[in-house]
Amino acid sequence: MSSRICRGMKKVLMAGALAGLVAAAMAAPYQVGVYYFPGWRDNTPGSPSMHPWEPIKPYPARKPLLGWYHEGDDAVMSKQLGWMSSYGINYVVFDWYMGPPNDTVYLDHALQAYLRAPERAEVKFSLLWANHGNFPTSLTDWDGMIRYWRDHYFPRAEFLKMDGHPVVFVFSADMLESQAKTFGQTAKSLLARAQTLAMEKGGASINFVAGSGASAPFLSGGAKAAGYSAFSTYNYQQGPGDTHASHSYAELDQGYRAQWQGFANYSNLPLIVPTTSGWDKRPWGGTKGDAQHDLSESAPAQFKQHLQAAKDWLDAHPGLSANKSLVICCWNEFGEGSFIEPTEQGGFQYLEQVKAVFGGR
Repeated sequence: MSSRICRGMKKVLMAGALAGLVAAAMAAPYQVGVYYFPGWRDNTPGSPSMHPWEPIKPYPARKPLLGWYHEGDDAVMSKQLGWMSSYGINYVVFDWYMGPPNDTVYLDHALQAYLRAPERAEVKFSLLWANHGNFPTSLTDWDGMIRYWRDHYFPRAEFLKMDGHPVVFVFSADMLESQAKTFGQTAKSLLARAQTLAMEKGGASINFVAGSGASAPFLSGGAKAAGYSAFSTYNYQQGPGDTHASHSYAELDQGYRAQWQGFANYSNLPLIVPTTSGWDKRPWGGTKGDAQHDLSESAPAQFKQHLQAAKDWLDAHPGLSANKSLVICCWNEFGEGSFIEPTEQGGFQYLEQVKAVFGGR
């Protein structure tokens, strides 16, 4: 075969490959994530209880299709990742915990199962650092956590990156600022220190995502100055400035939409649009002080409308959307009533809404 023919075939193959990449990008322009609460394994320190399924059993509508499973088993994670991929979920954000004694990582059994699962190639992963505890208490704590992320997670091909930089969600930016002050630091100094550590061995800097509501001063300058790259949140209870939590899913949905609008009005950083399937914390004792808030579960059709509104927001604000990304609360917050994992009674109804709005395989 002549070199001219070989060069011609090479061009054809390259053009075909490029066309395939373009077609794939056009077919899936949205990045859909879901938070994963790793609290469903018996006798595991850090779980809501040593038998976490027991408070859920009086609520049969919440029984998973997989039964009262032993979270962290390889078969469970493989099945969950297969469902996520098939119904259009691109990445999963594991709630991630570190704390005493001895700066121990805990409740990471589901994440470890993910890292063993062949299906992980189809669903990226990230971390939601659950910083609502008494950690860190020193620079040593902070540095150890960043090095742990850098050495154990960031180099992996499956780790979620934006523009080549690993993405880490911070549960509460306000809490981080308060924690930093207890040992003479600020969030700004800690995030800058994290970037130095992340790049210490030739790695990329971190895209820190600030968990925040639509508070105008923080959105318009404070977060960017502190070193955050984007905004999102785990969940909202109401809209910005509201005096009471939602008393129905319709109210909760409107609260979320009001929060998104606040970001559109004031933010100078991108938003990974937060969405929710609802709220009902009765299995875990109910919402203290406002029991009516526990009436904020959705029906599948309402959830679909909520997702469509998030998609419309992304389309209307291309300059503020982080790679057209959104994140759903949650895959499996069965105790708080925020879940889209298939159940025995509901089947795949919630995943079907994700696929209907954003597409899937």
